[in-house]
Amino acid sequence: MAEDGTVTLYNNTAITDAKKNPFSIKSGIAQMLRGGAIVEVSTLNQAKLAQEAGACCVVITEPNRRGISHMPDPSFIKQIKRAVSIPVMARSRVGHFVEAQILERVGVDYIDESEVLAIADEDNFINKHNFRSPFICGCRNLGEALRRVREGAAMIRTQRDLLGTGNIAETVKNVRSVMGEIRILNNMDEDEVFAFSKKIAAPYDLVAQTKQMGRLPVVHFAAGGIVTPADAALMMQLGCDGVFVGSEVFSNCLDPYKRLRGIVEAVRHYNDPHVLVENSCGLEEEMAGLNVSEERMEPFGGGA
Repeated sequence: MAEDGTVTLYNNTAITDAKKNPFSIKSGIAQMLRGGAIVEVSTLNQAKLAQEAGACCVVITEPNRRGISHMPDPSFIKQIKRAVSIPVMARSRVGHFVEAQILERVGVDYIDESEVLAIADEDNFINKHNFRSPFICGCRNLGEALRRVREGAAMIRTQRDLLGTGNIAETVKNVRSVMGEIRILNNMDEDEVFAFSKKIAAPYDLVAQTKQMGRLPVVHFAAGGIVTPADAALMMQLGCDGVFVGSEVFSNCLDPYKRLRGIVEAVRHYNDPHVLVENSCGLEEEMAGLNVSEERMEPFGGGA
């Protein structure tokens, strides 16, 4: 409570100093996940199984939560952290910087500002430069990706299927959109970059850096509908650095370990047809819950 009787709603000292959390360190930490599969888990057993299968990280989600979806219970996060030795990621609602503060205090390795959860702020994303933990944000096109990077995202997740339907078509569409815009940018004259950055509503310096590097300036994963080794290899061959695997692999598969292990191997050896054949053989196909939905969900952030 301030001296004049007004309530202080936001205090800069409540979060860490951006100068003490250089973006280069956080993006470097995110680089450690390149060439891996991040698996969504909702139980301790699933987390242990994902680790055994070779996942590079687990992202925690709580099962059967009713009402407004928000960050996982901190006590559940602590249980997962004690059960596995690989990095742990947890989701916060878009724009909910207090949830991010709690997750950072709990000790998660990465924070996913996720459109999968309910939206806390429809106009603003979290200022991720104010946190020690690396952030992951979703996108559907190059402009959106670079806007999230400007806000401090150390990893970009191109996704579409937020409903767990197994529909990879929309994910492929958005990954191709990002990669296609980068190829167009690479073929531009320097004088054209200014107009292009304005067209996609992205910061000019990041657009210029993307052109120079020939790729996004941060780690780029794909998420949504990836349920087979072939799906994972497809995302890698399209130019992604890794994949997110949804929890539907556990709930709709008779042998989740074998399928997860196949996806992990496909990510690591995505250009080796012999490995892809070996890991695609003998997989149980009884995944009746994974059906392509005719309804297309518009996730938040398309015009942000």
